[in-house]
Amino acid sequence: MPSRLIEIFEAEKLANRIKTRLPYVFQTLTKPSKKPNRMHLESHAFKTLEKAGIKRGKTILDFGCGSGTYTIPTAKIVGKEGKVYALDKDKKTLDELMQKAESAGLGNIQRINTTGELKIPLVDESVDIVLLYDVFHSYYFSQVDERRNLLEEVYRVSKRDALISVWPKHTESEAKEEIESTNFYLERE
Repeated sequence: MPSRLIEIFEAEKLANRIKTRLPYVFQTLTKPSKKPNRMHLESHAFKTLEKAGIKRGKTILDFGCGSGTYTIPTAKIVGKEGKVYALDKDKKTLDELMQKAESAGLGNIQRINTTGELKIPLVDESVDIVLLYDVFHSYYFSQVDERRNLLEEVYRVSKRDALISVWPKHTESEAKEEIESTNFYLERE
């Protein structure tokens, strides 16, 4: 093949890999009117996750998953065909999460320990949906640049047709502005 054709072919391959802006959704998670029991919380989590578009066979990253409030229901929804990456810097809460997963017979959760640095240890374009529930704010990422770096990492690991589900909890208007200034657009609230 002549070298010019190879260059064009390589340029087309590169263009096909380039992602455009990705959609994100804002989740409005309301607090129950009375003290919730475990069954109510799990039901609420399932509704929230289904609203975010989580389905059987998907690959999900639960960034800042804690002890698994959304990780466990997500793993149940995606089933054996899917995978949930549970990323957190708190080893103890990840231990709790993995014990819950084992008790529930869930083998599709992969634990990701992190030191809190803004590098997600996943390959590029490997995730269908990223959950950023109550982590995208100044308590965890005090500087705007840190939140921007987080979004860049989320973008990097997200597939071309991925969706980012955000529950900002504390600073909704600021969060929207920061998210939209990167490679994301608001799909729905």
